[in-house]
Amino acid sequence: MKYIGKDSVSKLEVDHGSDGQRIDNLLMRLLKGVPKSHVYRILRSGEVRLNSRRVTPSTKVVVGDILRIPPVRTSQRPETRELPRFNLPILFEDEAVLAIDKPAGVAVHGGSGVSGGVIETLRLTRSDQDFLELVHRLDKETSGVLLLAKSRPALLSLHQQIRDGGTEKFYQAVVHGTDFVDKSIRHPLRKFVNKAGERKVVVDGTGQDALTVVRKLEVGPKTTLVEAELKTGRTHQIRVHLAHEHFPIIGDEKYGDFYLNRKFAKMDVKRMLLHAVSFTFSHPKTKKRVTIRSDTPREFGATVKMNGVEN
Repeated sequence: MKYIGKDSVSKLEVDHGSDGQRIDNLLMRLLKGVPKSHVYRILRSGEVRLNSRRVTPSTKVVVGDILRIPPVRTSQRPETRELPRFNLPILFEDEAVLAIDKPAGVAVHGGSGVSGGVIETLRLTRSDQDFLELVHRLDKETSGVLLLAKSRPALLSLHQQIRDGGTEKFYQAVVHGTDFVDKSIRHPLRKFVNKAGERKVVVDGTGQDALTVVRKLEVGPKTTLVEAELKTGRTHQIRVHLAHEHFPIIGDEKYGDFYLNRKFAKMDVKRMLLHAVSFTFSHPKTKKRVTIRSDTPREFGATVKMNGVEN
């Protein structure tokens, strides 16, 4: 389902890929380059019609609905603008899902001073693809498995699995300290924005329940390689839980030990050592269990073996 007309009224039939979507979100996807404020203006004014009737932004479309879109002059900038180019190795792809190996230091989407991220780059390079959405997110500093949906039914299926606990997500991290004991870390997490406008997360009894299961994999002279399974998917969950347990992730500039990070940086550890190693889910179409894996970066093992960093 694609919007083509700019200077004349367009009438589109809702397909299976858009079934159940809110009309404001559908218009945002169809009218690339049109300001959000203008999309809501044409909705409020009644210029957008669904089956010849006025609609509210929250109206959900169904297969077979006829959507009337007024003439809208779209900006050409989203199609021609230069976005940062990233190497995005493909780990898995079929007609429903796409999994990439996201590099550290690359945002999953633009915003907050970032001109463009993974999703914008993929949409630009795959301009013939009608639907492409993030299934979940990874922090900019985190590398590893990132899953995207290539149809709305696939997206809805995967989101439902995440809500129901039907997916499995494992990470590996290098933490400071050598006396780590396997544990289930259960601390509620609360998000807030500090005076500098920075989004942060803290352990707080008023926050949302969060559970991370962590076990050690390899112990070095000063650090430990651990595996963390996310049982809940809160913002910065692994980073905050490990820091709260006094095992900060090496290179974590927001929750880690700044003094130690500087020492490791001098030894050429230039990133946060957190990597999404696997994502397991039931395929949206075949229902078979699928596990996508990404190899642990070499610098993780090299950092664990380092012996020149003092406490």
